[in-house]
Amino acid sequence: MKNNMKVLALGLLLAAGLPACDKKGNAETATAEAPATAAKENVPAFNADSAYQFVAKQVSFGPRVPNTPAHRACGDYLINQLKGYGANVLVQPFTGKAYDGTSLDLRNIMGQFNPKASNRILLAAHWDTRHVADKDSLNPKKPMDGANDGASGVGILLEIARQLQANPLTGNVGVDLMLFDGEDYGQPDNTGPYKEDTWCLGSQYWAKNLLPKGYTANYGILLDMVGAKGSRFAREETSRAYAGDVVEKVWRTANQIGYSDYFPFQDSPGITDDHTYIIQHANIRMADIIAYDPSSPDGFFGPYHHRHTDNMDIIDRKTLKAVGQTVLHVVMTEQ
Repeated sequence: MKNNMKVLALGLLLAAGLPACDKKGNAETATAEAPATAAKENVPAFNADSAYQFVAKQVSFGPRVPNTPAHRACGDYLINQLKGYGANVLVQPFTGKAYDGTSLDLRNIMGQFNPKASNRILLAAHWDTRHVADKDSLNPKKPMDGANDGASGVGILLEIARQLQANPLTGNVGVDLMLFDGEDYGQPDNTGPYKEDTWCLGSQYWAKNLLPKGYTANYGILLDMVGAKGSRFAREETSRAYAGDVVEKVWRTANQIGYSDYFPFQDSPGITDDHTYIIQHANIRMADIIAYDPSSPDGFFGPYHHRHTDNMDIIDRKTLKAVGQTVLHVVMTEQ
């Protein structure tokens, strides 16, 4: 994903004839309420220290580039962690074809909580690391740590898994934690004519080969680059168009429980990310929580994006807390 050539995914979905949801609240403002609001709803406290350690653990394997020992070892770790938290774990191995013809050994990993419930919520992130730091002036052909771009979203989902084990879902609501592979092996700039659909290989494959077979969800939330200090999360255009009510739910929740600084009522352009293919091929409404920085060199993504500065130095517990508590609140109040 996440390349300026991949901006404005909305047009591709409109061309496919998918209906858009209403866009709401473009001019809204909000003031922060005390984070203690979450406790009033009997929502457990998201542990940012735990999430931080989950991020650090992934980074400790080294860059999680497909076809490397670090990638294999980290995938095994994620599977074992989800099993350890009582999830029903489904693993979808597949071979992806990279932009340069490389065959990639990939695995999508899903952890299901309350799997018999018919009302399901899909929470997703990608767990692989980009194979090159192609926006960096130093060592651009070497892989990066991907602490924020990849590990941060997975770290939050692992902490949510830990919370769901300690606070089991009741009733007819279930949560599926999906870890997509091969998201960040897309075509670098200046490598010949642009090729379609070289990013988000895992979500493309899963959306066309659903596991479990016939899977559907009431809605989904994608986490991408959700751990950097000072992050702000704007309402991305594709999400607003096709999952407007989900965007509304997430941003209002964040503001109600005290995280308006992180979730301003601000809109951002559409991008191609894993949610694009889930909307297009699986017909699941999915909102993308992704950091937006229009002042950065790229005009959208932070200054660490696809650079070696995407390491543990930029990961901030407060940002992990804001995103994790918001998503946990959304999930737990569906019961």
